[in-house]
Amino acid sequence: MNELKLSIENVNPAVLWGPNNDHFEIIKKQYPKLKIVARGSEVKVLGDDHELNVFQEKFSHLLSHVEKFENLNITDLERILGSKATTAPSAEQVTDKFASGEVIVFGPNGVMVKARTANQRKMVDSINKSDILFAIGPAGTGKTYTAVALAVRALKNKEIKRIILTRPAVEAGENLGFLPGDLKEKIDPYLRPLYDALDDMIPAEKLKFYLENRTIEIAPLAFMRGRTLDNCFVILDEAQNATDMQLKMFLTRMGPSAKFIVTGDVTQIDLPKKQQSGLHTALRILTDIKGIEIVYLSGEDVVRHKLVRKILAAYGDIQ
Repeated sequence: MNELKLSIENVNPAVLWGPNNDHFEIIKKQYPKLKIVARGSEVKVLGDDHELNVFQEKFSHLLSHVEKFENLNITDLERILGSKATTAPSAEQVTDKFASGEVIVFGPNGVMVKARTANQRKMVDSINKSDILFAIGPAGTGKTYTAVALAVRALKNKEIKRIILTRPAVEAGENLGFLPGDLKEKIDPYLRPLYDALDDMIPAEKLKFYLENRTIEIAPLAFMRGRTLDNCFVILDEAQNATDMQLKMFLTRMGPSAKFIVTGDVTQIDLPKKQQSGLHTALRILTDIKGIEIVYLSGEDVVRHKLVRKILAAYGDIQ
C-alpha cells in the first residue's frame, strides 16, 4: 500500500469539503478502496498505485475548480469525480469565458464579477492586448472595481505572481489633521476602496493570507519610488491626484512582465489649486504610444444607484 500527499493550501477548505463535510464524505464513497485523511492544508491518501493515480487526476481538477470559482456544489462535485478528466473545465475554457466579457472573475461563494457595460468590456479587451491601460471616467463607472477584478483574474490564472494597488494619499477637500496609530493605520483610510473591491472577489481568510505574505500589496504612491515592479499587476487608482513627477515615476517602475492600469476622474482633482494633475499631462503625451490604451468611461457606465448619474449630470461631470 502506497501513500499520496496532496496540498490544499490554495483553496478554502470550507468550500472544498462542504457544509458538515458533506463533500468529503462523497469523495470517500467515490473511492472506497482508498483511505483518505484530511488534516489542515494536507490530504493523505493510502491505496494501490492505479487507484492513487486516478484519484490524484480527479482531485487536481476539483482543486482547480474551487480555486477559480470559489464555489463547489454537489452537481459539480459528482460531475468532476464521476466523469473523465477531459470533461472538467480546462484552463483554456475558463480563460475564454473570462475573455468574452461575460465574467471577469468569480468571487466568494461563486459570486460573478462581470464587465457590466460596453466600456467596462472595452477595459477587459484593452488589457488583454496592451500592457498599460488608462481608464478615465466619472465616479461610479466601475473603473477601480473592474481594474481590481482584472488583477485578481490574472493572479488566479497564475499569469502574474503579485498584485500591487496604490493611490496618492491626498485628502479629498478635507483637513484630516493628525491621525493616530502606526503607519498602516494612518494610510489605510485612503486605500479603503481598494480593500472593499478585494473583499468582493477573494474570501476573507485567503485575502488575509495574501496581504500578510505580500502576494497582494496595498500602499501609497510614494512607496513606489525606486522600485522595479515585475511579474505583477499594478493599479494606480485616483491618478488625477498624482503630480506630473509622481505619475512619471509610477509609469517608469514597470518591469518586463507587468501589467499597469491607471484609473482617474479628471473632474475630481483634490490637489492644491496651483498644482497641476499629472493625469492631464499623461493623457496628452502618451496617447499615440503603441502598447498603451486609453478607455474613456461616461455616464452610460455608471453602475451605482440610478440617482448617481443624475447627480453627476447636475454637476456637469457628464452630459
